[in-house]
Amino acid sequence: MNRFLQDTISKINSLELKRKPLFSGRVNRYDGNTIECDGFPSTIGTLCRVMTEDGNSAIAEIIGFSKGNNLAAMHEPNSRIRVGAEVIAFDDGFSIPVGDGLMGRVVDALGKPLDGKMIEEVDNRWPLSGKQINPLKRIPVDEPLDVGVRVINSILAIGKGQRLGIIAGSGVGKSVLLGMMTRFTSADIVVVGLIGERGREVGNFVRTNLTEETRQRTVMVVEPADRSPLLRIRAANRATAIAEYFRDCGKNVLLIMDSLTRVAHARREIGLALGEQPTSKGYPPSVISLIPSLIERTGSGELGKGSITAFYTILADGDDQNDPVVDTSRAILDGHIMLSRDQAQLGIYPAVDIPSSISRVMNEIVKPEHINASIKLRQLVTTYIENRDLIMMGGYTQGQDQMLDNAVALWPKITEFISQNENQKEDFKSSSEQLIKLFSG
Repeated sequence: MNRFLQDTISKINSLELKRKPLFSGRVNRYDGNTIECDGFPSTIGTLCRVMTEDGNSAIAEIIGFSKGNNLAAMHEPNSRIRVGAEVIAFDDGFSIPVGDGLMGRVVDALGKPLDGKMIEEVDNRWPLSGKQINPLKRIPVDEPLDVGVRVINSILAIGKGQRLGIIAGSGVGKSVLLGMMTRFTSADIVVVGLIGERGREVGNFVRTNLTEETRQRTVMVVEPADRSPLLRIRAANRATAIAEYFRDCGKNVLLIMDSLTRVAHARREIGLALGEQPTSKGYPPSVISLIPSLIERTGSGELGKGSITAFYTILADGDDQNDPVVDTSRAILDGHIMLSRDQAQLGIYPAVDIPSSISRVMNEIVKPEHINASIKLRQLVTTYIENRDLIMMGGYTQGQDQMLDNAVALWPKITEFISQNENQKEDFKSSSEQLIKLFSG
């Protein structure tokens, strides 16, 4: 009997507690969006279940503390919740499951599948807020990444581990450009975060770009515009965390986030709800700190690991290039691609504004002849655009300016070169060769 008892005690002691103890409290105040409840032990980001009037539960997320109580924002606003309703913490929100089982899947901010299929069990976990990397241990950005778009590969060559912004207003072909890169890139893994997009556009993007060919290397994290701002921020963090995991597995990852502006808008909503004072254009200080913290998680990894090449779309409301989100992002990114409404109206797609766009690492990753050809093209495009009104009014006379003469003569070939059908792939080598050939002879 003693032997049996000892064996039983030994087995009990060897068992690991798989779930942390649950903490709970009661709702003290509820305004339709935020609840205040008893101050049980929790951290910012802890997920809770709040019992509703109909006997079900709604999810809330801890966003702050006040006078010994917890403040939590509802993921589903206007839930039917009474004062005194039970609040149960079920997830500390610190880490998420990651692994190859995510390939080809479309999930939301909480990891729930949106494509109607079960997700395979994954044993690996990764911090939602990422892991810091010593900047001195990051490998240099010295190798180009093929994105399959000729105008980017040739004139704005992108390096593995580079971070760029795509700055555009509405209706200039931003989503089409992102779709082309998703399908045509040479990256090992593609992670797409669709944050705050219209539901119709989300559906179109998934159906168009998540093909059988791309499914095996693509993960999508989606939170449409009608969801809680907390979920939109969590979706951005989740997409970034998934990219970080695959980077540490030695993969070259392409992260596309559409859009950084809507992540900033979500943070603005939360900050104002917590009582932060608005600054420029209504953005509280927490927005300005969120942008670099999110961007700096990407980039190249440590020696022996992979890289995250990141594209963030930045919406210039009303084509305002001095928007606080635009300014803050542009200061920390390794380059930016401007999309031109004028060019889009001329039917030139992708509508990349070449004179206003820049890749800050291009000179370090391509050959001198490639650089020289891109400089010549920039000069000609800039000269033509600056004098376009003069040319259209008939005020241009050949022979007065050699640069302008060359720009006018080559303009049909230039527009043909920078234009690309959305179903056409142009690899890096071919793009470079075509650019150099444009000026040969």
